[in-house]
Amino acid sequence: MSARIQFVLFGPQGRGSFNEAGHAGALRARAAGHDVGIAWIEDPSPQARTQALLALCDTRPDLIVAHGGQGDVPVAAAAARYPAQRFVITQGSALSANIASYEVLQEQSAFLAGVLAALASQTGVVAHLSGEKVRPGLKGRAAFVHGVRSAVPGLPVLTTFCGYQHDPALAAATVEAQARAGADILFAMIDGGRDGAIAACRATGVRQIGNVLDWTARHPDVFIASAIADSGLCVERAIDDYVRGQVAWGTVRSFGLEVPEAVRLALGPGVGHDVRAALAQWSQRLLDGSVMLPEAVAVQEFDIDSAPDH
Repeated sequence: MSARIQFVLFGPQGRGSFNEAGHAGALRARAAGHDVGIAWIEDPSPQARTQALLALCDTRPDLIVAHGGQGDVPVAAAAARYPAQRFVITQGSALSANIASYEVLQEQSAFLAGVLAALASQTGVVAHLSGEKVRPGLKGRAAFVHGVRSAVPGLPVLTTFCGYQHDPALAAATVEAQARAGADILFAMIDGGRDGAIAACRATGVRQIGNVLDWTARHPDVFIASAIADSGLCVERAIDDYVRGQVAWGTVRSFGLEVPEAVRLALGPGVGHDVRAALAQWSQRLLDGSVMLPEAVAVQEFDIDSAPDH
């Protein structure tokens, strides 16, 4: 009898590139012959997510794969209550005897996004936007800022977490404020709110660097690059490892720039040769370990209400 896998996504069904990547990975695992059920938990509160995950535990799947750092709190709670249940979390930090973590090192492509933003900015001000302050977002922000500072020390970075990954209006208002404050390049680690960030970039002339998927192919007029971090690969690998009995419980399995289908910086055609050469050099430094990425960074958070009105 084949193992029964329950895959769980957090957020509105069918929205957001991070969830799109994870969902695609689950579908690939299903196409490979695995028994994979898919559930969406839309309520953003950790308590509601925990209750929904506990209800899924009651259905007794062999493995629950929770997608994203938003699953850290509910997975940790569920794993403690159901010690015989096995869990994998993608891009998360919860670990125990019955939890393993699989992650793509999005911080590596985020660092390269910072290098690019610094080298491509014409105003001398760049911006970062994300949603909730979960560990993957904080690591991505730290890497981006480190990339900016490595390429052009002292360059200002307007960085903020707007509070929710899936609100287009909130994302748009934040980007508009960052544009008024002088930013001309934005690194947006946003999910369901992406459409709002894109619309605001079109309205203000800000060029955007996306993440997770290759946004340069979808909206080449807005995106100069995209920090690829295909977490769907984690879903596939975790399910395959589980079926083969090869999950190392209580540990993290990571995939970085050495697996380019998982992690890389996709560049639009407008990025010049000199910048591409610089990015290649920084990529090699990441690969050989001569550049180490911090998990946190000291920054002043951008206050959307402090931006000029015009």
